Formats: sequence, C-alpha cells, structure tokens
Amino acid sequence: MAVSYKKLWHILLDRDMKKKDLQKDANLTSYAMNKLSRDEAVTTDIIAKVCRSLNCTPDQIMEILPDIDE
Repeated sequence: MAVSYKKLWHILLDRDMKKKDLQKDANLTSYAMNKLSRDEAVTTDIIAKVCRSLNCTPDQIMEILPDIDE
C-alpha cells in the first residue's frame, strides 16, 4: 500500500509552518523528514511525534492509498 502525506503539507501551509519548523518542533531527524517528503512509510513513533507536535490525529496528516494492482 502507498502512503500519502499531502494532508500534512496542507496543515503546515495553513499554519504558516515550514518543514524545518515541524522537524524542530517534533524532534524529527532529517532522515525521517526526507521519508515523509517522499511519501515513504515511517514508523508509528514518527507519526506520533508529528501528531503531538501539531495536536492532530494520524488520519488528519496521512492517507493510505490502494496499490495500483488492486
């Protein structure tokens, strides 16, 4: 299954935040931010840090997309 973090980027835009701001606020590594930027799967710990930082739930920042084969 593919993952999309478009919702996360929209939240950042709405809150006038940059990715660097989120990285600092959520205490994320640059590796984790790169994975998020490339819509790659990350651990639930990363998702939890982002959600705590933005005071939101996982479904507000990410979307699980069906595989093309399905």
